[in-house]
Amino acid sequence: MTINAISVKEKIGYGLGDTACNIVFQIVINFLLIFYTDVFGISAAAAGTLLLVVRLFDGFTDPIMGGIADRTTSKFGKYRPYLLWMAIPYAILGVLAFNTPDTDTATKLVYAYITYTLLMTVYTAINIPYSALGGVMTGDSSERTSIQSYRFSLAMLGGALTVYLLPKLVNYFGNGSEASGYPIAMGVFGAAAVICFLISFATTKERVVSENSQSQSMGLLSIFRDGADLRKNSQWVIIAAITFFLLTAVAMRGSVTGFYIEYFFNEKDRFGQFLSLGMLSGVAGALSANFLRKLYCKVSIFKWASIVTVILHFGFLPLSREDYSIALILSMAANFAHMLVTAILFSMVPDTVEYGKVALKTVGNRMAMSFAGHLLALKFGIALGGAAAGWSLAYVGYVANAEQSEATLNGIVWIYAGGPIVFGFIIIALLKSYILTNAEMQKYS
Repeated sequence: MTINAISVKEKIGYGLGDTACNIVFQIVINFLLIFYTDVFGISAAAAGTLLLVVRLFDGFTDPIMGGIADRTTSKFGKYRPYLLWMAIPYAILGVLAFNTPDTDTATKLVYAYITYTLLMTVYTAINIPYSALGGVMTGDSSERTSIQSYRFSLAMLGGALTVYLLPKLVNYFGNGSEASGYPIAMGVFGAAAVICFLISFATTKERVVSENSQSQSMGLLSIFRDGADLRKNSQWVIIAAITFFLLTAVAMRGSVTGFYIEYFFNEKDRFGQFLSLGMLSGVAGALSANFLRKLYCKVSIFKWASIVTVILHFGFLPLSREDYSIALILSMAANFAHMLVTAILFSMVPDTVEYGKVALKTVGNRMAMSFAGHLLALKFGIALGGAAAGWSLAYVGYVANAEQSEATLNGIVWIYAGGPIVFGFIIIALLKSYILTNAEMQKYS
């Protein structure tokens, strides 16, 4: 079934929801590890383990939330109401997670586990329904790519502003004390996120409704059965695997970016610039997906953008400590290709749902569960990537707030660039088994 084109206003409204989600996502990916080591005061190894444990736990809550969302009935729809219900808890927990209690290291570690776990649980409760919403705003595969293009353009724009402003706001509100500045800065971003969620709620509409969804049981057994059924969908499994490896690479690179800029280039004051310009380039990449979808098959675009990303990361390896400008250019180019890939990747998830309905005779609504499984793979990737970054830093001899050895600096470079290279090759190989091209999707729409 083909649905009429979605208005630009509604696409922008939907995209603002990921602007809000991306506030936490980008801060967690780019700042949390260095916050825990250099501000909060725990070791890199302990921080790496913390990131792994919490993210693994968070991942296991995804299918539960997906099942709950698929079975939700309200006057606002299945997925939209969570933008309303979870916005304020999301903002509050963002503040608490970046608060530094004045206590001993052991108590700090317990506090970090509790607050980070609660933050990611609420993030799950709002992000999974939000992601599923993009799949039910229209049944048209091409329009879904357009919606995701707007989504990730606004996500990256919000992310660019966040990573650029966060260090400045921390310094402004903290008067030189990062421990004091972080929670206030997070309060500002939390308030902005609430506003964006409310706009997204008010401007979007659910149009695609599964005729069998009302009869689905809310029991945990039924929910986990839905999750287990995803394994039968080979195309969904491929997308989940690609997502896992992609986010492992992203988390490894993102977690050590601060270390790369501060210690390798000795350009701590330009960290915000490095991240924000990279994300603005990502905006251009996501917008390009909306344009290129009209000219080429999105699977081909995905493949070639992935190849370019791998090639660009090889360019980081020979750089000297005086080559900051070259690193910035390479990062911007890599982020352009990465966000082109990401916008297309999220539009592929609803395609696998449509494939399952027709080819596999899937009964009932699976949109939120499919996104939950997709985000489970995403979070496992982030968990592994973040933990691997922390452990790798410990392995190469990183010492917080100290001058690093030449071996440590070279190790940081390899952590930064190596993940995208290794996992990029795996992603390219997996794409060979993905069959849902634009032409193939005509059979399932």
